[in-house]
Amino acid sequence: MQLSEAGLELLKSSEGFRAHVYRDVAGLPTIGFGHRLLHPESFPNGIDEAQGEEILRSDIREAEQAVKRLVKVELSQGQFDALVDFVFNLGSGRLSSSTLLKILNGGRYQEALEQLLRWDHADGEEYNALKARREAEAALWRGEVLNQAVAA
Repeated sequence: MQLSEAGLELLKSSEGFRAHVYRDVAGLPTIGFGHRLLHPESFPNGIDEAQGEEILRSDIREAEQAVKRLVKVELSQGQFDALVDFVFNLGSGRLSSSTLLKILNGGRYQEALEQLLRWDHADGEEYNALKARREAEAALWRGEVLNQAVAA
């Protein structure tokens, strides 16, 4: 299974594109479509959108592989898309140690969805952008069509 077009659109609209390095809400250096820079990555002159798309494809593959490795139950396309976006946003470590994953792997899909919606905080504070992103992921999870962009 791979991220669908709907999942990709959610991810891209949530992240937005930035040609130059910036600090995300966690204070980490980031560029393009939410790519967190790792040592020794450096983009002193920034990147164009085509480079951002290339980096994004690689980051998405990593998120897809993490979901495939961690989830032990069958997923619908929408559930897979929601989890790939979640992992892209928060990292595979957060999913792997989460109550969300434990509940999901127990086959309790509705309870897992409720857990997904709880991930709308950063540094102990609720963020409207994260809340909107989790709600958009929940819509994918439920198989609903997304019709508005989410800005995170």
